[in-house]
Amino acid sequence: MLEVAIIGASGYTGGELLRFLDVHGEVEVVAATSRQYADTPIRKVHPHLHDLDLKFTDKSPSDLDVDMVFTATPHGASMSIVPQLVEKGVKVVDLSGDYRFDDIGIYEKWYGLKHEQPLDAVYGLPEMYREEIKKANLVANPGCYPTGAILAGIPLVKEGLADILIADSKSGVSGAGIKPTPATHYPNISDNIVPYAVTTHRHMPEIQEKLGKFGDVRVSFTPHLVPVIRGIITTLHSFPNREVSSEEIMELYKKQYHDETFVRVLDAGEIPRLSSVRGSNFCHVGCFEIDENGRLVVVTAIDNLVKGASGAAVANMNLMCGFPETMSLEGCGLHP
Repeated sequence: MLEVAIIGASGYTGGELLRFLDVHGEVEVVAATSRQYADTPIRKVHPHLHDLDLKFTDKSPSDLDVDMVFTATPHGASMSIVPQLVEKGVKVVDLSGDYRFDDIGIYEKWYGLKHEQPLDAVYGLPEMYREEIKKANLVANPGCYPTGAILAGIPLVKEGLADILIADSKSGVSGAGIKPTPATHYPNISDNIVPYAVTTHRHMPEIQEKLGKFGDVRVSFTPHLVPVIRGIITTLHSFPNREVSSEEIMELYKKQYHDETFVRVLDAGEIPRLSSVRGSNFCHVGCFEIDENGRLVVVTAIDNLVKGASGAAVANMNLMCGFPETMSLEGCGLHP
């Protein structure tokens, strides 16, 4: 059995990691760390994991004797943890933004942090880097917004159809994390849609850098907070540089994602739904509609806590450790 630890296991992503790993036939979670909840049974914080016989621990990373670690830690914290784990020969999937960028200068600009310990990491989007992930010791899990936007944009950029993409994304409140804030307070978010970091969100350069691997493209991105718990809908706008039909675009996406288990391409005109992917590791991509001004609209739906975070991390672990990529992640969404 692969012995696994989760550092920072008390948050939403930690809970989702525990949910998937608990039913994984090749994995045993031997440590789930939390300073705040040390010695507290997991079920007291994650009530849906009532049968998980494990308590939170306050072990330091250097005291973890395991094969694999997930670092579900805040941006800036991972860089002080990950290097010592990698040096010990432990495989790591980092869910923070600390190792996602090729250019450390971009990270430091957009996150406002000095990166003290840069390391080479593979960007953990299997639809881009599956073979590299299989050989990696450190994988940087993608951001939730970038996952939906990148998967929406790859076929267009790769085919050279669009050099400007505008991503309008709407996320459920769980994306803001488990700690309540004024922005997530029920009276403030209920019956409301709130654009934020309208032109300055730190996920924009991540989308830009990764889509730039497929061709010259400029990306603009605006996120919105919406009064749902889970899910991200991304509406991607572009103006193709030649005349195309909805059916042609649909076929382009079907070709790109034909062998991708976790990307489902819908029919032209069919709109992805959050409820269709809720709780699952699937991305649904669809719409493919074109207006009279030549604007192409592509829509993706993901669960921000699963395909946008913990499900993707488990898929990366599976690839890194030689398990089937889909192991423990086969479940479909929870519609309605």
